[in-house]
Amino acid sequence: MRATLVEVEGERVGTALYTMDWLHGRVRWHLNNPEVCAKVLLAVNHAEEIIGHAIVRKERDLSEQSFGLFSTIYVAPEFRRLGIGNDLLKAGEDWFANQRLQSYATWTSSTNLKLIRLYEKHGYAITEQHRHETTGTLMVGLTKNMALE
Repeated sequence: MRATLVEVEGERVGTALYTMDWLHGRVRWHLNNPEVCAKVLLAVNHAEEIIGHAIVRKERDLSEQSFGLFSTIYVAPEFRRLGIGNDLLKAGEDWFANQRLQSYATWTSSTNLKLIRLYEKHGYAITEQHRHETTGTLMVGLTKNMALE
């Protein structure tokens, strides 16, 4: 996540948003929390090095309806444009479907155009916007409703 933040928001803002301890704790929260239904998906190369990841989890909206949330998705720059982002997104959607979720979502900076285009290519649309409380960055929410397809 740190690499994504730096890439999208720049070095100063990207590193100031969250400490590495907080980021490590965030992954552990997804993996080791009996109250959270989540999965960490990894993409590895032939040398078994992690070259991408996605964190997905089951969430509830304000009306208590369950939906699938892509908490984060990242592919190392040197491995982009090889279909890895597509594969991670598809694997996340497959996990959501196995959880019987019909609505999928993610949030990102409005300047993260590459990620926005990836999601739009897979049928997501921008449905929400708000300013990040710390940075003032315009954030966009993208959603996909499988019940409508």
